Amino acid sequence: MARHKLTLKHKRLIAAVAAVGAVAGGLGIAAGANASETTSATRPEPSPERAADTPSKKQPVVKVVVKSVLAPAATADVVPAVTYDTTLAPLGARVQVKEELRRDGGTRIELRLRDLVANRAYGAHVHTKPCGKLPADAGPHYQDQADPVQPSVDPKFANPDNEVWLDVNTNKDGSARSIAKVDWRFREGGALSVVLHEKSTSTHAGHAGTAGLRLACVNVPFK
Repeated sequence: MARHKLTLKHKRLIAAVAAVGAVAGGLGIAAGANASETTSATRPEPSPERAADTPSKKQPVVKVVVKSVLAPAATADVVPAVTYDTTLAPLGARVQVKEELRRDGGTRIELRLRDLVANRAYGAHVHTKPCGKLPADAGPHYQDQADPVQPSVDPKFANPDNEVWLDVNTNKDGSARSIAKVDWRFREGGALSVVLHEKSTSTHAGHAGTAGLRLACVNVPFK
């Protein structure tokens, strides 16, 4: 009889521990979802048993997502995104940049914008340096094959296959979305921001890649 009571106590103890573990796990997920504006996630490798059956899933897909709002340029040292022109890129306008590393070796970049000027064209590109208090601080466009002549305005180098162009046209609400796909990956530490420009990107010789003044910038730790 005593043995039966001991077993019952054990069962109750196990159930209590399991319940606490479930609650703790749930809290961990909730906290992780809101812990940071910048997130990086890698899909786990399949188990050895499943890897043999799904060879296309051996390479993980890494995602970088940055969500922020445009802040004054003077705060560039402490915020992810800034504006240099509060008329065309208003304070508080929202920006999101997402990077995916494709399994074929390429890269997919998505730009989302909200609360900009309605029904307007903007240029946007990936740049080599982080945002600063001055528009020029973000450096030149990132190029897979670097143009030996700088600034680069040769369409052989300044083009959407060798750079990342994310030009957008806003709707009546000032929102826009664009996607760029390239067949290569960024060099480590070589691409650190996305810059929003005042007009669509030019493609002709002598002006290729130019898009007018730099209006805003968001830091992105591209992989």
